[in-house]
Amino acid sequence: MYHKHYNMKLYQKLLFFLSLICNFGCAESTFARQSKFKHVLFAFVLAYSYLCRMRWRPMIITLLLCLSVVTLAGEQPTSMQEWKAGSIVSLNEVEAYGIDNCFVTEEISDEVFERMQGKSYKKNCTIPRSQLRYVRLLHKNNKGQILLGEMVCNVAIANDLVEIFRQLYEASYPIERMVLIDDYNADDETSMRANNTSCFNYRTIAGSKKLSHHARGTAVDINTLYNPYYKKRANGTVVVQPATGRRYVNRKGNFPYKIVRGDLCYRLFIQHGFTWGGAWRDRKDYQHFEKSIN
Repeated sequence: MYHKHYNMKLYQKLLFFLSLICNFGCAESTFARQSKFKHVLFAFVLAYSYLCRMRWRPMIITLLLCLSVVTLAGEQPTSMQEWKAGSIVSLNEVEAYGIDNCFVTEEISDEVFERMQGKSYKKNCTIPRSQLRYVRLLHKNNKGQILLGEMVCNVAIANDLVEIFRQLYEASYPIERMVLIDDYNADDETSMRANNTSCFNYRTIAGSKKLSHHARGTAVDINTLYNPYYKKRANGTVVVQPATGRRYVNRKGNFPYKIVRGDLCYRLFIQHGFTWGGAWRDRKDYQHFEKSIN
């Protein structure tokens, strides 16, 4: 048996050593970016190599299959590895990945910056990329499901957002959706109708030529459909954004995702130096929290 194994043809030896490399790769840290293809290759190569040379192959093959299944089960979910915002994940997946790794601020990667080009980061944008940060967050919806969230913000408020949203997550404060507004072509109305929570978008204040706090990445809009912008003009006309949020202008109603003065979301943002649009006198922007920076 040993003699046969030792005198395997060159290609079989190469397959054997490749299997060892793949096997070693399976023992990497659970935080590594592992690939399902690697595990399938590992199982196939080892099974093939031993199948050609060993009489007790049924037992070996069974062990290999079991090892592959166990390895795949322990692998980090693709959504967590690649951080596909909007994906629903389990508590076990979060614990395996590490809760601290789920609330992180990073520099804007080339991949994220490419998503923003011509959308939230327009050609005339005067905010340097270096002043922005990509923030990974977790949040729970009204059903208690855990979702992966993302946001681009100004570096000056990045740590504030990490702390605020972590406390909101731990308290199961409901936030329905949190993806980059670029997924909606940086169109506020579309994003708000989807009840999306977002931050950076280089644009002016609606109805003016003045840059919005969102243009600097220092304002956050939360649960936008249920917390609309409302303004009554001098001529009596009413502006509601999003238009589909008109029914939620009446704050006496009982509906999900509503932000009210004194609730946890309000308190946390106020504690971190933000002001709430729901407290403005000339108009109401119930979804909006902004912070002035130098």
